[in-house]
Amino acid sequence: MAVTEGPAREVDHGSATPVYVQIARFVIEDIESGKLPVGRRIPSESAMKGEFGVARDTARHAVDYLRTEGYVHTVPQRGTFVLDRSAAPKAE
Repeated sequence: MAVTEGPAREVDHGSATPVYVQIARFVIEDIESGKLPVGRRIPSESAMKGEFGVARDTARHAVDYLRTEGYVHTVPQRGTFVLDRSAAPKAE
């Protein structure tokens, strides 16, 4: 499963923004646009690795970033799924 169904998106290895953050932002765009709805499994680390031509550790770091930011949760042996952020408590 590709991160995007539209035109290919590429990471910019020369950017000041870390590659893992660039990948995470692509996934966030898909979540916020509804391409990856709540409860849907996001692409695997292996799929991200192949799509973006990055090391598995970079893809893993992107998923960790998404998890830390509250966009996804991981179920062992099942995958990583989009969370409903509208139900998340707001920081005060």
